[in-house]
Amino acid sequence: MLGRTYDSQNCSIARALEVVGERWSLLILRDAIFRGTTRFSDFQRVLGLAPNILTNRLDTFVTAGLMRVGNREYFLTAKGLDLGPTLIALTEWGDRWAAPNGPPIIYRHGGCGGEVRLDVRCARCGTAPATADVLAEPGPGIGNAG
Repeated sequence: MLGRTYDSQNCSIARALEVVGERWSLLILRDAIFRGTTRFSDFQRVLGLAPNILTNRLDTFVTAGLMRVGNREYFLTAKGLDLGPTLIALTEWGDRWAAPNGPPIIYRHGGCGGEVRLDVRCARCGTAPATADVLAEPGPGIGNAG
């Protein structure tokens, strides 16, 4: 059984879950990344989150370097903004498998208004492989636990 942390896992997904895997975390980040929310009171009002839980999540993001605090607001760092494509991918999965009435949110490019979608491609040949054709192989950090 997994404990509260994933210390025994030498896996980037497990390490990412240490930071963003708690309930509400991804919704807080969604609002910060795509809605520009920065104020504690706005996160709390929109999400209906208990103050102690919101404080805990925001503190975790600051400690992990996803956000910084300035003038009583929480601002995304480059590390936090890098989660944008991950949230789009999760949204696409949810739209396909958990949104019987259609997508509740559509991400659009601010420059032209086109719909934004995630496109997974092979770095070598440029094709979009089926998930079954993607292999997980040991990387350079496999021998470095922790």
